[in-house]
Amino acid sequence: MPQGREIFSELTVGENIEAAARAHGTFGTSTMDEAVGLFPVLTQMWKRPGGALSGGQQQQLAIARALVTKPSLLILDEPTEGIQPNLVAMIRDVLAAFKGRLSLLLVEQYLDFAVSLADSFVVLSRGSVAEAGRIDTTSRDTLARHISI
Repeated sequence: MPQGREIFSELTVGENIEAAARAHGTFGTSTMDEAVGLFPVLTQMWKRPGGALSGGQQQQLAIARALVTKPSLLILDEPTEGIQPNLVAMIRDVLAAFKGRLSLLLVEQYLDFAVSLADSFVVLSRGSVAEAGRIDTTSRDTLARHISI
């Protein structure tokens, strides 16, 4: 899932979801219902153009559209960028619910969000690995020292 959300802004919420579902053979299945059901606002805005949604709503649409494809790996590039804290928490909870059902590769600068979802981590600094390991064997301070404020 790209950092810029990359939804189809001219298509409605429903058309965005349906396009992904049709392309992956999940149209009309429980997979489609589950992905949309994770984000109730999408049902309320089903006929609204994707480009008319707020940034947080677009992010929910992009994640639901990705999940409707039944991925075994979901790659997320800074999914919290520009999102309100309450939506960050909801997105975290949705992704956490998929733990064990799919693998996540998360590129994220918001440490608390990343740590809450991670089993393993790699911290890159100027293109080189600065730290790596299992999240349960390192301290938050070790990770936080790589954050530039």
